[in-house]
Amino acid sequence: MIVVADTSPLNYLIQIGCESLLPALYKRVVVPSAVLSELSHAIRKWLLDVPNWIEIRDITSQPDAALAFLDPGEREAIQLARSNTQTCY
Repeated sequence: MIVVADTSPLNYLIQIGCESLLPALYKRVVVPSAVLSELSHAIRKWLLDVPNWIEIRDITSQPDAALAFLDPGEREAIQLARSNTQTCY
């Protein structure tokens, strides 16, 4: 199973040293580049060697105005999940 993550779950799992749960539960974790940007403020050391089970993808679609109230990581994670759902069928 592949999941799309925003900043919060990654941030907290990394801070408590339990990020290894993610590759144990999911084949791959896809994150938009905005999530890495948000993580860089909290966990710089971890970002120096991003694990191979993290896949970073840029958002290619136009921003969804309906999501403007969200943080960039949340907004891009939703857009990325939507685009992955459409391409999986």
